[in-house]
Amino acid sequence: MGGVSIWHWIVVGIVVMLLFGRGKVSELMGDVAKGIKSFKKGMADDEEAAKPAEPVKTIETTAQPAPAQAQTAPAAAAEPKAH
Repeated sequence: MGGVSIWHWIVVGIVVMLLFGRGKVSELMGDVAKGIKSFKKGMADDEEAAKPAEPVKTIETTAQPAPAQAQTAPAAAAEPKAH
């Protein structure tokens, strides 16, 4: 008497279908499927983000020597600075 047979599950399924209707159950299962797909996509995105990025390549330039004479502050501010 303590075991659950297939007939018990069939009765439970029929009661659920009568209470919620076929449309509600299919909508619920569709929402569950969307949630699973979203979860898998999120896990895939996390794996891609965890991969180390390629090192940044820098361009080395030669340093230009400083001018021989010192400039005053207003004259230095008037000149545009190169980046």
